[in-house]
Amino acid sequence: MNLRLSDEQRMIQKTIRRFVEKELIPLENEVLRNEREGKPSLSPEKRKELQIKAKDAGFWGINTPEEYGGADLGQMMMAIVYMEISKTFVPFSFGGYADNILYYANEEQKKNYLIPTINGEKKSCFAMTEPGAGSDTRNIRTTAVKDGNEWILNGEKTFITGGNEADFVMVMAVTDKEKHRRTGRDGVTCFIADRSMGWKSEYIHTMGEWGPASLIFDDVRVPEENILGEIDGGYNLGLEWIGFARWIVGAQAVGASERLLQMAIDYSKERETFGKPIADRQAIQWQIADSAVEIEAARWLVLNAAYTLDQGEDNRHVASMAKLYGSNMGNRVVDRVLQIHGGMGYTRELPIERWYREARLWRIYDGTDEIQKLIISRNLLKGHVKLGQFV
Repeated sequence: MNLRLSDEQRMIQKTIRRFVEKELIPLENEVLRNEREGKPSLSPEKRKELQIKAKDAGFWGINTPEEYGGADLGQMMMAIVYMEISKTFVPFSFGGYADNILYYANEEQKKNYLIPTINGEKKSCFAMTEPGAGSDTRNIRTTAVKDGNEWILNGEKTFITGGNEADFVMVMAVTDKEKHRRTGRDGVTCFIADRSMGWKSEYIHTMGEWGPASLIFDDVRVPEENILGEIDGGYNLGLEWIGFARWIVGAQAVGASERLLQMAIDYSKERETFGKPIADRQAIQWQIADSAVEIEAARWLVLNAAYTLDQGEDNRHVASMAKLYGSNMGNRVVDRVLQIHGGMGYTRELPIERWYREARLWRIYDGTDEIQKLIISRNLLKGHVKLGQFV
């Protein structure tokens, strides 16, 4: 049992931290200004420039298998990477990766979708959520009906991250209504659908920077060879996609909270009231102490979820814990930091209000608080997980 980073992990962490401090954080004012003016956070040219710099630094496909040109550093390093890049709200991805379920593609699909996605030639998105099927995925209504060698898709997906920019979507649709009606899990298939096949996307405006899409499928024809995995076996792929995303939300919350807390510490030393820095006030000290303890607790929940996955074990229970605690911790920390900054924290002169809006999303997407609590309690009540069990 080792609770410390290896020398290699520490070196990678420091290198990424320098990249974030040098290349990303200086862009925050530009991102805030663009947001106020209704422009994209960063231009496509700027995003490309940053990815080239990251690739030159060796950060391309951090968790992509080596056979596809990636570094394959594992889930623990992925957690550490997300903690570091989440110390800024500048939207950035190191590139060279693909959604985890896309690796279930057959050889022809890998050639047409997986490899172009890893190489940055195509963009993908994943679509399961619908207007009436968010946390309750059993209410999926999008259908796929076979017609010769094609499947005809009809329905609507909503709150799809990357849906406005994607070249293709991995979409869940009901292919056997009777099976789906009986179990809520069976009878769902995952299809790879190119935008050129006819689906449309519509931008959804939100309180934060996140700009998801609604995807409309109106008699969209998808060839038989574009089924990802097995017919009627898509639900498990969906759970695998969601399970991976959950603990990543916790990692994002840890990184952002660390940056925010450091802002609060620095400000509390500078800001004076009644002749003393507010850092000398117990009310401020306790908020700082509570935040530091909660950040550390969330960090270890996230690292445990990542480590469990690295061992090839089922991490869904610990991933739900990491997501639930991490996302709520992030909301508490940003609220305290805004309070410590007072009126200035509420203005757009500082990035705190920007994080305040973003943090609220953490408790909703990739499974709401309520769903995480349902999963955790169900596992305990049914005996799938024992209290005090240490894996």
